[in-house]
Amino acid sequence: MTTTSATTTAAGATMTTEGARPGHALTVRTRITATVAVLGALALSVAGVLVYLLESGRIDERVNDRITQEVAELRVFEETSVDPDTGRRISDADRLIEVFLTRNVPDEDELLVHYAAGKPAFRSPHEDAEELLAAPAYRQAVAGILERGGNVEVDISGLGEVWVTTVPVVDTRSSGSMAIVHFLDSDRAELSSTMRTYAVVAGIALILMIAVAAVYSGRLLAPLRVLRSTAQEINATDLSRRIPVRGQDDIAALTSTVNAMLDRLEAGFATQREFLDDAGHELKTPLTILRGHLELLDPADAAEVDETRVLLLDEVDRMSRLVEDLILLAKSERPDFLAPAPTDVATLLESVRAKASALGDRDWVTETDAAGEAVVDEQRITQAVLQLAANAVKHSEDGSRIVLGAWVRGNELQLWVRDRGAGVPELDRQRVFERFGRSTGSPDDDGFGLGLSIVRAIAEAHGGRAWVEDAVPGARFVIAVPWVRRDASDAEQTLIIPVPESEDRTWLGS
Repeated sequence: MTTTSATTTAAGATMTTEGARPGHALTVRTRITATVAVLGALALSVAGVLVYLLESGRIDERVNDRITQEVAELRVFEETSVDPDTGRRISDADRLIEVFLTRNVPDEDELLVHYAAGKPAFRSPHEDAEELLAAPAYRQAVAGILERGGNVEVDISGLGEVWVTTVPVVDTRSSGSMAIVHFLDSDRAELSSTMRTYAVVAGIALILMIAVAAVYSGRLLAPLRVLRSTAQEINATDLSRRIPVRGQDDIAALTSTVNAMLDRLEAGFATQREFLDDAGHELKTPLTILRGHLELLDPADAAEVDETRVLLLDEVDRMSRLVEDLILLAKSERPDFLAPAPTDVATLLESVRAKASALGDRDWVTETDAAGEAVVDEQRITQAVLQLAANAVKHSEDGSRIVLGAWVRGNELQLWVRDRGAGVPELDRQRVFERFGRSTGSPDDDGFGLGLSIVRAIAEAHGGRAWVEDAVPGARFVIAVPWVRRDASDAEQTLIIPVPESEDRTWLGS
């Protein structure tokens, strides 16, 4: 018995996640093949019916043409007839029809009959003539139109469908009639044979069509089957599987898109694993310290308890800061991390300088040539610049100058902090912005290595970047964001808020 598990969405709907077996329903390949079969059969059937109707119409048209031709020839002969025995013009209706029949050569399926006084008097040769003339249905049909002329269709057993046309001939002394009989059975039989041949050919064509549709649809849908099997094999520990891309059609484009999605998922999971590994590694030390001190603590020694309490609270504070920094890094990947708004650059820089002055006894100076308002998240930018200021305080001496600056370079607004410390070795300038990354030139640094990675995350959330460069003496740490500004005199100008590209971003949940 197949078991099925389900999950309930926030709206209360239940959605099956396991146990569904696609094989229980018609596959896409079967649907395509069945659709081709139905459409092919319908098209061939419609074509056959149309051919039958058109050919039947042509048969009727040919018979009508023959009847018209025979009547016309009789009327012409009536005007110009000469009796071969006397050499004179024929004036007797019966003699006229008799001479006309002797000179006329009917078609294979045509019979001409001369009627005198209502009875057959003379006829053209035909193998079925005797059987036809003896048939009651034929006699009854001819009797109704013999004197007045006309057309009638008769179905005679053994002979099939027969068309009968009578043409009366009247002169001053006598009258007679000529019956033109057409046997349609041979024409109908030929058409039926043709339609049987068509049915066989159409059936073979339909079978071939279905076979080609089944094979080609199977090849066409092969990447989708590979996609399904690959998706079934992918799990959180192995995202390396990729689907081979063949051709340049829509399915190839879909395959490329799915492969790109798998690349992003693999990168995201790798980043998450690295994130968790780094966080676990950093939390391991303070937890070990806490456990060690608690195990060695003598509850009876009040002085030791107070000393241990202070030490452990300090470690708890360090872990709290670490967790807060990790949560901030995780949130930086979310679309609602920023709240951009028009911000006056000069006012922002002066506010940061006032707050940074409490970080240490330094000579704090500001430099700026960026006038007007920039569209940024003021709180996040302040947080990033203060982090750079705290980093500068950590790596500079008391009383040294630290400059907070802002300028515009091309299409970028650059906010920077310059100190007069030892600087950053060139090999470490990328590492210091990585999570838990530290410079080899700062062995006394007791931080977690998350400060500058937060700075870079804030810059990238704005669609910008962060880096460090030489500023002899010392170093300059720079945050560059797109320069979207609004002058104070242009209050009605539309603000354009930069949105970072999402293709290269790895989303992490907080």
